[in-house]
Amino acid sequence: MMKENVPTKANPTDNVWKKTWRQIDLRFEEVLIVVGFAIFILLINLQVINRYVLPFIEIGNITTWTEEISRYIFIFVSFLGASLAIKKRENIRVNILVDRFPEHIRNAIDAANSLFMLYFSYLMVMYGFDLVAFQFETNQSTPAMGIPMAIPYSAIPIGFLFMGIRLIQTLIEDVKGMTPKDGVTAVALSILFILPAILFKDGSITLLLFGYFVFFILFGMQIAFALGVSTLATVLATDAIPVDFFPQTAFTSIDSFPIMAVPFFIAAGVIMGNSSIIKKLLHLSDELLGFLPGGLALVAIVTSMFFSAISGSGPATVAAIGTLLIPAMIKQGYHPGFSAAVVAAAGTIGIIIPPSNPLVIYGVVSQSSISELFMAGIIPGVLTGAALMLVTYVISKKNGWQGDRESFSLKGTLIAAWDAKWALLVPVIILGGIYGGIMTPTEAAAVAAAYGLVIGIFVYKDLDYKAVYKSLATAGVTSAVIILLIVMANIFGRLITLEQVAEAVADFVLAISENKLVILLLLNVFLLLVGLVLEALAAIVILTPILLPMAMELGIDPIHFGVIMIFNLAIGLITPPVGVNLFVSAGVMKLKIEQVIRGIIPLLITMIIILLLVTYVPDISMWLVNLLGD
Repeated sequence: MMKENVPTKANPTDNVWKKTWRQIDLRFEEVLIVVGFAIFILLINLQVINRYVLPFIEIGNITTWTEEISRYIFIFVSFLGASLAIKKRENIRVNILVDRFPEHIRNAIDAANSLFMLYFSYLMVMYGFDLVAFQFETNQSTPAMGIPMAIPYSAIPIGFLFMGIRLIQTLIEDVKGMTPKDGVTAVALSILFILPAILFKDGSITLLLFGYFVFFILFGMQIAFALGVSTLATVLATDAIPVDFFPQTAFTSIDSFPIMAVPFFIAAGVIMGNSSIIKKLLHLSDELLGFLPGGLALVAIVTSMFFSAISGSGPATVAAIGTLLIPAMIKQGYHPGFSAAVVAAAGTIGIIIPPSNPLVIYGVVSQSSISELFMAGIIPGVLTGAALMLVTYVISKKNGWQGDRESFSLKGTLIAAWDAKWALLVPVIILGGIYGGIMTPTEAAAVAAAYGLVIGIFVYKDLDYKAVYKSLATAGVTSAVIILLIVMANIFGRLITLEQVAEAVADFVLAISENKLVILLLLNVFLLLVGLVLEALAAIVILTPILLPMAMELGIDPIHFGVIMIFNLAIGLITPPVGVNLFVSAGVMKLKIEQVIRGIIPLLITMIIILLLVTYVPDISMWLVNLLGD
C-alpha cells in the first residue's frame, strides 16, 4: 500500500531564522552607519558646547578625545557605507561605452569587473590583517585615549571583508541571469584585462597605470575600484611598490579631521532636504521674485542659492527643488525642457557656493585652507546665480512667461522671511562660525547636522525617528562613496608621485606655451572635456595632484586654482553625456534628455562666460580671501 504524500509543515524556527538572517543581510551595515553617525555628530557638538557653553566643566581634555574617537568611528562607518553602496549598486561609474553593448556582453563585463574588484578586496583583507597583527606586535596606541592602534586599523580588513561579501552577492545575482555563453565571455574578458600586465611588464609604469585606469573606466568599473585595481595591476606587473603599502595608505588617507566635514555637510543637506525647510525657502523666494516675468524660474535659481548654502551638493539641490518647482513651472506654461534646464543649471551653484563638498575634497587633497576656499567660492557663486537670473528673465520675457501675481508685497515678504528664519540661520551658523573663528569647518558641519535634526524634530515637527534613520543611512552611503574614492585615489597617487607624473605634465604643457593666459585657457578646455565624462569628485581627487603643481609653478594661487577647477567641473554637471544634474532634472518629469539639453544651451553659455571671468580676473575669487585674511 502506497503512502499518501502529506505536505510537511514549515518549521517555525526555520522561518524565524530566515527572517532574522534576511534582516541582518538588509540592515547590518545600515544600523551601524546610523549609530556611528549619531555618535560622532554628538561628540563633535559636545566638543563645541564644552568650549563655549560649559567651559568651566573639564571633561578629560574633551577636544582631543572626542576628535580621536570621532575620526576612528568615521573610518569604520566609511568602509561599512562603501560595503552598503556595493549592495545597493550606488557607486560612481561611467557607462557611456558599456551601455552600447548588447545585454549579454554587459553582463559579462559586469561579472569580469566584479571578479577584479573582489580580488582587490581579498588582498586588502589579507594585507590589512597583517597590518593589524603588526600593530599588536609593536604595541602602538592612539595618542589621546591610549587605545591599541590595531583597533582603528582593523577598519581596513573588516571593511574590505564586507565589501568582498557584498561583491560576491552581487556577482551571484549577475551570474544567475547569465547563459553559459555569457560565462565564457566573462572569462575571456578577464583574461583580456590581465594581458597588458603580462605583455608590458617591462614597459612604462605611467603608461600601464593610466592605460589600465582608462580601460577599466570605459568598461564600467566603479571609478573608486578602477583607481585601486589599475594600481594593483601595475604594481603586480612592475613591482613598483609593495602591495602591503595599500592598507596603510587606505587608513592614513582618511585619518583626518578636516575630511569629516564631508559626511557632516551631506547629513545636514539630507536632513534638511527631508524637512519643510526647502518649502519655506521656496515661499520666501516666491515672495521676493514671483511677480516678475519668469518668476517661478527666478525662484528656482534663488532657492538653489539658499539651499546650496545648506546642502553643499549640486544633484541634491536639483532633486529637492526640481521635484517641487519643475511641475509647477510646466503647469504655468513654461516649456518643459527649459523648466528642467533652469533647475539643472541653478543646481551647479551647489558646488561653487559654500559649504561645497567638492571644495572640501579639493582642500583635503591639495592641503589648502577649506575656510579660504569657502570664502573664494562666495562671489563666483553669487555672480553665477545673478547671471543665470538675468538670462532667465530675458528668455521668460521674450516667451511671455509671466509671474504668478502682479506686484511685490513687502508684507508678504517679511512674513515669509520670518517663517523661513530657522532655514536662513543655517548659512549664518556655518559661515559665521567658520569666519568668526568659533568653529572649524568640520565642527560647523557637525553643528549644522545637529541643528537640522533639532529643527526638523522639535520645531517643524516633520521629521520622525524613522525619517532621521533614513536620512543618516542615506548620508552614510553617499559620503562613503566619496571617501572610498579618496582612499583609492591616494593609493593611485603613490605611483603618480613615484613616477613624477605632475612634473612630466607641467613640462609638456609649458613646452606648448609659457604664456600664463594661454595655459589657463588650455586648462579650462581640458577640465571642461574631463567634466563631459568624469564625475566632479572623481576628477578632483585624480587631477588635483597632477595639475596643481603646474598651476603653482605659473604663479596661480592654489585657492584661485581650486575655484577654477570646481567651476569647470560644475559646468560638467550640465553637459552630456555624464551631466548628473541634467538627468536628475529630466527624471523629475520623465522628460527626454534632448529636451533639457536644448533648454540648457543659453544657460551653459552664460556659465562659460562667468568661468572665463573667474579665471582671468583672480580678484573675483580672491578679494574676500585677501580682505578677511588681512
